[in-house]
Amino acid sequence: MNNLWTDAGFMSVNHVGETLCGDRVEIIGDNEDSLTLVLADGLGSGVKANILSTLTSKIICTMMASGLHIEDCVETIVKTLPVCKVRQVAYSTFTIIRVTNNSTADIIQFDNPNLILLRDGKSFNYPIVSRVIEGKTILESKINLQLNDVFIAMSDGAIYAGVGKSFNFGWQRENIVDYIEHQYEPTLSAKMISSLIVDECNRLYEGEPGDDTTVAAVRIRERKPVNLIIGPPADPADCKKMMTLFFSKQGRKIVCGGTTSQIASEYLHEPVITSLDYNGDPDIPPIGKMKGVDLVTEGVITFSRVVDYAKAYVSGTDLSNMWNVQMDGASQIAQYLFEYATDINFFVGRAINPAHQNPNLPINFGIKQRLIEEMTEYLKQMGKQIKVSYF
Repeated sequence: MNNLWTDAGFMSVNHVGETLCGDRVEIIGDNEDSLTLVLADGLGSGVKANILSTLTSKIICTMMASGLHIEDCVETIVKTLPVCKVRQVAYSTFTIIRVTNNSTADIIQFDNPNLILLRDGKSFNYPIVSRVIEGKTILESKINLQLNDVFIAMSDGAIYAGVGKSFNFGWQRENIVDYIEHQYEPTLSAKMISSLIVDECNRLYEGEPGDDTTVAAVRIRERKPVNLIIGPPADPADCKKMMTLFFSKQGRKIVCGGTTSQIASEYLHEPVITSLDYNGDPDIPPIGKMKGVDLVTEGVITFSRVVDYAKAYVSGTDLSNMWNVQMDGASQIAQYLFEYATDINFFVGRAINPAHQNPNLPINFGIKQRLIEEMTEYLKQMGKQIKVSYF
């Protein structure tokens, strides 16, 4: 295993008036070795487009991830999805990004806007070979990967953004390249890169997209571990063991909970300095500081908010990402877990907090465990590598 990680993410906005998106992104892989991403754009919008793009993406992604040749995938799609009798075009277009061993990427494109490759934050002209398969012109590329390479695939809703409003002919591919080059930072995740472009498309559409608009990104980055501890162990005798394991891990350290931070303070022989600044959100308790720890926060209330942020994040339609600009405890945890981390280790204490037994509080037994279980599911959907240890 090398120290590289394939980070993938996407964002979509629906055609105005539609509850379903006619674009579909399917991702298969483990992020630390190989990954296949397919962005399919169904013809038109609404339910029919959604069904066709879903079928296309799932068929291709499953076949490609199983190692089948592109000819087999295209032949299957051609035979499965008919051609529109009126427009004489395929019912679904697609872009495939297949990363192998974090060292090479195979790009396969059919009728979607040409994929953008950023290398060192600038657009890079990659080789393209054109060939015809089952009567369809397919564009293929094989690229040797470098650290921080970013691949950006999009549906045609992106290049039509602003037609008749901000632009006469839409937001062309070269305009998108200029925009993301100016916005690019090496710390941006694939999901955030996608969000930035889709947010700008939505702005150009003046909040009323004339087409389903989806952007998917794949970024080659270094592995970054984050360790989070929440709650004291069920047996007080295990405090030292729990803290020893937690602080022996490489990577950033987050301590959640008042009792937990006191135990960490005793272990490190370092005081906890509590802030009185709510950092703009009075509903989230202030953070604390401790030498040897990257972030100290309150426990259940703060972590519950992070779970809410994670749920919205994986939905693929939340353009606000307020946690990315706020500095309260929940927002900072979200920044670490969603944007920074590739590998996340949770250390969860099973002790029952007497304060949580107050019937006037909306907190009951096992709340920490349920929050962690829900969070791990969302993080896995983000492609993170998760390990949970209970004490």
